[in-house]
Amino acid sequence: MKSAFQKIVEKAIAANRGKHPAIRSPHEGLALIQEEVFELQQEVYSRKSKRDKHRMLNELTQIAAMCEIMAQDLERKD
Repeated sequence: MKSAFQKIVEKAIAANRGKHPAIRSPHEGLALIQEEVFELQQEVYSRKSKRDKHRMLNELTQIAAMCEIMAQDLERKD
């Protein structure tokens, strides 16, 4: 049985495929993942009173989705 997070990640993968039909290189994939990690980092490093759990979960979702997309594209190129 899939968790709620897994279901959200699957939706994010589909949405991100619209923006990034294929990751053209490992460098591009890494850059996309790093961008999402940076956004999570900004949220985590913000003051506790301004930190938003939903924004952190959204960034975690985006990181997981971009990792899965990169993995799929790497497998296709083999």
